[in-house]
Amino acid sequence: MKPLDTCLTLIVPVSLEEPLTDLLLEHGEWVSSFAAQRVEAHGPSIALSGSAEEVSGHSPRVEMRLVLNREDARALLAALHAALPNREVFYWLSPVLEFGRIA
Repeated sequence: MKPLDTCLTLIVPVSLEEPLTDLLLEHGEWVSSFAAQRVEAHGPSIALSGSAEEVSGHSPRVEMRLVLNREDARALLAALHAALPNREVFYWLSPVLEFGRIA
């Protein structure tokens, strides 16, 4: 079994949650499971749409986190670039020191 040594975090517009979820589920060779939650994105690099977002200064997004092998993370990112090219999709990779189950 490959080491699960990388956390891939994706921040995407709410409109891309379903297509991204479908894409992740299609790639079981890289992705075994993931977590998703609603978040609010802030900052000058975030495109705000509509007056409500402009007044509040933030935009609703979905954060998805996956723990996977580093090489698989890079392959998944390449697939995402090809399938969902969008400047509003942000990602980062972080090292995972340990991964397991409590029980």
